[in-house]
Amino acid sequence: MLLRPSRRGLSLAISPISTRRHEGSRLCRRCLATTAAAPQTDSLPLHGTRVLDMTRVLAGPYCTQILGDLGADIIKIEHPTRGDDTRAWGPPYAKHIRGPETDGPGESAYFLSVNRNKRSVGLSFAHAAGVDILHRLAKDCDVLVENYLPGSLKKYGMDYETLAKVNPSLIYASITGYGQTGPYRRRAGYDVMVEGEMGLMHITGQRDGPPVKVGVAVTDLTTGLYTSNSIMAALIGRAKTGKGQHIDAALSDCQVATLANMASSALISGQKDAGRWGTAHPSIVPYRSFQTADGHVLLGGGNDRLFGILCEKLGKSKWRTDERFCTNAVRVQHREILEPMIERETQKKTTEEWLKLLDESGMPYAAVNDIQGTLNHEHVLARDMVVSMEHPTCGPIKMVNTPVKYSHSTPGVRTPPPTLGQHTDEVLRELAGLSEEAIRGLRDEGVVA
Repeated sequence: MLLRPSRRGLSLAISPISTRRHEGSRLCRRCLATTAAAPQTDSLPLHGTRVLDMTRVLAGPYCTQILGDLGADIIKIEHPTRGDDTRAWGPPYAKHIRGPETDGPGESAYFLSVNRNKRSVGLSFAHAAGVDILHRLAKDCDVLVENYLPGSLKKYGMDYETLAKVNPSLIYASITGYGQTGPYRRRAGYDVMVEGEMGLMHITGQRDGPPVKVGVAVTDLTTGLYTSNSIMAALIGRAKTGKGQHIDAALSDCQVATLANMASSALISGQKDAGRWGTAHPSIVPYRSFQTADGHVLLGGGNDRLFGILCEKLGKSKWRTDERFCTNAVRVQHREILEPMIERETQKKTTEEWLKLLDESGMPYAAVNDIQGTLNHEHVLARDMVVSMEHPTCGPIKMVNTPVKYSHSTPGVRTPPPTLGQHTDEVLRELAGLSEEAIRGLRDEGVVA
């Protein structure tokens, strides 16, 4: 409904070029619908939307994977011999069990994590013929997402200003470390550098320890989320105006935005922040991880009532009336006294024993699980967050599912992450209009793979 306006007779203001493009691509859309695996794509919000994905590594692929989960047709452009950088980021690898490369390392788990529901095209745009193919594809796409340094694609005529002249309805999203403007615009930006420079590492880690990065590349991930959200908003805007636009998404900006209440506290107070707190909270006690007999348990006494429940479960009901602990304000003042007292009690039982004791108490609590513990967690499995898919060369592989459930649509893993160039021929035939002979010639010249 949002993107290919003429399909159901919607009255929308779209340019003549856009109208012709949408009418001319109906046949391809019908082909896509028949090749997609269950669940059915027709009910998905972005069904009928085509995305040219010129991104690598994490932030960009995560963004386009979200769009793919929601039904968009993602055309992933990769270097014809090495592919996306993350194809080499291992171990671990899912081993090839069939095909010509069973002696190779296999498909990297990193690549598999952010490239489902996509079609891979191996294409070199160091060749003029490769650039021509990109232009053909971009002319008939709704969205283009790229993560090159600002200005890098201009020499190929793949910058927004050039493409907007031939496809005025194109939504063009650029993901960079520091944005299209500003003094750092030419700097490459990996997640960990931006985490450090934009405040996140400073507030992450133990109270008396050094700054540390978050366990996953969270700045990349939040940038991918912001960009996918911005693309969908731009598509809604295009349904009203018929015009595309350029989206400038920077890791640095997204990281500053996700400092959230920490940034607001610094702006309002004008004071230096309170630094790292580990799993604790600067304004709530108790609110942190406590050691058990065999691990850790998180306890959240967010108000005086919840603290009272915890006291009862710890067998220390007198603590709730102790003048040092009777309100959150005084508990914060006496943090150094209360937290060790709690931990002496939590160490007397196993994590599982505490989980059973706190069950249905109304007290917020949780175990601190490792990754395998998380992926095998009964609630995770009950929510269908782990699925199995048949990979074309690796056989059955397990993958994390898309997290949001819809009452009508059923987003999910329709197709496994592609092998390098798996869909080159079909995309060049269907979308670029090339013959089999022309494709063979391009392959012989090293333009495609």
